[in-house]
Amino acid sequence: MDIGVVLQNDPPALEVVEWAKRAEAAGFSHFWTFDSHVLWQEPNVVYSAILGATERIVVGPMVTNPGTRDWTVTASTFATLNEMYGNRTICGIGRGDSALRVLGLAPQTLGQLRESVLAIKGLANGEKVTVRGQELQLAWAADSRLEVWVAAYGPKALALTGEVGDGYILQLADPDIAEWMITAVRKAAVLHRRDPDAIRFCVAAPAYVGDDLAHQREQTRWFGGMVGNHIADIVGRYGGDGRAVPQALTDYIAARQDYDYAEHGRAGNTHTTFVPDEIVDRFCVLGPVENHVKRLQELKQLGVDQFAVYLQHDAKDQTLSAYGEHVIPAFS
Repeated sequence: MDIGVVLQNDPPALEVVEWAKRAEAAGFSHFWTFDSHVLWQEPNVVYSAILGATERIVVGPMVTNPGTRDWTVTASTFATLNEMYGNRTICGIGRGDSALRVLGLAPQTLGQLRESVLAIKGLANGEKVTVRGQELQLAWAADSRLEVWVAAYGPKALALTGEVGDGYILQLADPDIAEWMITAVRKAAVLHRRDPDAIRFCVAAPAYVGDDLAHQREQTRWFGGMVGNHIADIVGRYGGDGRAVPQALTDYIAARQDYDYAEHGRAGNTHTTFVPDEIVDRFCVLGPVENHVKRLQELKQLGVDQFAVYLQHDAKDQTLSAYGEHVIPAFS
């Protein structure tokens, strides 16, 4: 199992580059960042600096969206980085949340998401692709290789992932829910005559190594609020009876009210008090090292290929070091 790390693009940008260098030295395989250009700094600029300062680690967004960037620009960006640094990029993509909502825009449709995945993947791999009725090709990108992994929760988005995604990103670390989601993606792949074993599965969630569980919960409660934004959309569309997504996801957002994107993804988010301790414990990976190894072993048995650690709390150094010294070696 690969183990990656996820950070926000908070300034100073060069500090994010230093975190990536430390992550590579510690043995992490991937360095992901948020892509929300108003709330944080521009990730693609930072990726170039990271790739120039490292040798092995793979970089990409968790996640971008089809609405704030033209698909051809996204493909060209990653293909250029691949030409410069040797196929060390990956593209996580979803319908869009904070990047669009802070602009007063709604998430993109699943149709737009599907078209964008095919366009970005095709162009960034040097293929001919039809975009808005025009046949296009990045003729200079013949040697570029880019995988596009889709982030999804709802049934139609999961089906889309199985149809066109190179990988699937699930942003929570509950094994029961992960099994439900992975099974849905695999079924969709079979339906579209794809090899379900060829799809990579990534679980991403906050991980905090330490002994003060109450403090760790308060530092990571924001994550349940972030997930709740997506689940609220699904409940609004399909209802909350547990048929569209597991009941554990629909039940906990009943007390959800307003959400302030100025606090998006931040420890101490005042709009996530509705998230109960049980959900924090299920969605995140907390406690001493042995807790982390145990949870990741459960996820690996379900077919998860990568666990991506959200480092958005007050023990970044401690957690990064513990993963490098104890957790990553357990999965090497």
